Amino acid sequence: MSRPELTGHASIFYNAKEARKYDSSSRMIGVQREITERAIELLRLPPTSEKASLVLDVGCGSGLSGKVLEEQGHVWIGCDVSRDMLDVANERIERKMEGVKEKRAKRGGKGDEMMEDGSDGDEESSEGEDDGNDLASNGDLMHHDMGTGLPFRPATFDACISISAIQWLCYSNAKGQIPKKRLMRFFSSLYQVLRRGARAVLQFYPETAEQAILISECAANVGFAGGIVVDYPNSTKAKKHYLVLTFDRAYKAPVGLADGSLMAQNSVRVDRQGHGKGKRSGKGQGKKGGGKTKEWIVHKKEGQRKKGSIVRPDTKYTGRKRRDKF
Repeated sequence: MSRPELTGHASIFYNAKEARKYDSSSRMIGVQREITERAIELLRLPPTSEKASLVLDVGCGSGLSGKVLEEQGHVWIGCDVSRDMLDVANERIERKMEGVKEKRAKRGGKGDEMMEDGSDGDEESSEGEDDGNDLASNGDLMHHDMGTGLPFRPATFDACISISAIQWLCYSNAKGQIPKKRLMRFFSSLYQVLRRGARAVLQFYPETAEQAILISECAANVGFAGGIVVDYPNSTKAKKHYLVLTFDRAYKAPVGLADGSLMAQNSVRVDRQGHGKGKRSGKGQGKKGGGKTKEWIVHKKEGQRKKGSIVRPDTKYTGRKRRDKF
């Protein structure tokens, strides 16, 4: 399957059909949630008990990342170039607001009944105030192309996230679009709209190493400090790039996550004599030390369950070697 960025403009690829498909895929929802939670972790925002942070979500799509931000108590504003994706996100916000109105109406009716019985309604109302799910949506949406710059006032946001979006700026999908100019325009405006002391975490999928270098260089040219954090660098499927940007010159990007089982799966074995360097060992050589153990299989299945995949339950036969066929 070719990369979506090679098929044309993002607003054309993410049409109404693709937007619905994207928002209803349990696998996609699980992946987006996992990436967003990791991005928020890298932001190191203050506890929401002290103050809710205003977060800009660039390339918010159908609002999956915004939903995670809401669950963690943050206020967010999302922008995206696809109107169809924003329509799906707006529907989710409207559904939540309708649900809140219904809950409040029911609670009001129960309160009236309790008052007629002569009991005090303070206990019921206090329980409702503590219900975190009874809050209207903390998100707002804007239709905008990030490559033209961000149209917000200076020092507006406490943080910024972007999930699987900024790699689109590395492609020219219309006449007159120059990737480097669009990247510079985006990072220059991002530098302005973030308050000093804020951070931005932009997760992206570079097609080549040159794209990752171009993106990081453009960010550095406008004044950002930071670096790229690579999670699971030895895995083809699980590998994720996070560009962590800050105003602090002394900041050092943290080491990316590494899964021992994934690293062992993708490692290259070398025989004892040093012959065949860079090649995988033969069938009989690596079975004892490099086979798929029960712990590896259970860990792999647990990861698939978190992504929403249907996985067979663990039994006493999980990881057991099958008998050889006659």
